[in-house]
Amino acid sequence: MELRKAMLSELPAIWEILQQAVERRKQDGSQQWQDGYPNETSVRNDFDKGNAWVLDENGEILAYAALIFEIEPAYEVPDVNWLTNGDYAVVHRVAVSDKAKGKGAATEVFRLIEQRCIERAVYSIKVDTNFDNGPMLHILNKLGYTYCGEVYFRGSARKAFEKVLR
Repeated sequence: MELRKAMLSELPAIWEILQQAVERRKQDGSQQWQDGYPNETSVRNDFDKGNAWVLDENGEILAYAALIFEIEPAYEVPDVNWLTNGDYAVVHRVAVSDKAKGKGAATEVFRLIEQRCIERAVYSIKVDTNFDNGPMLHILNKLGYTYCGEVYFRGSARKAFEKVLR
């Protein structure tokens, strides 16, 4: 498996994976992604900014993630106890194909994102998720992310985490 930049021609497959993830959140009883987000505009912005990444296994897209090496305005708030104050990467919109569900694809995405960050000499990853997204909370806990407080997106509180890579 490799984590690589997504190609615009893969947008339909990525959109399908995101829709599958939206439906899984709904089936799990989660409120996350039940408000029309992520939408085509957010995903196109990922492409436009070079932030669209896919987990590829032998030409098949197993997962999608936005990996962003820019400041996330929602994270620049005083009441979050981040572990570091320097450069960081942000991970948004992680979604796994139904075909890869339960096979560790999301964990692999995060593992490979850590490698990409180290290659860029960025040693902090920040991520947030909904309070009721059990699968993502499990992954973040398993991979050693530290809960740092709450951030707000689209008017809702979300749990914020950070992992220091060195």
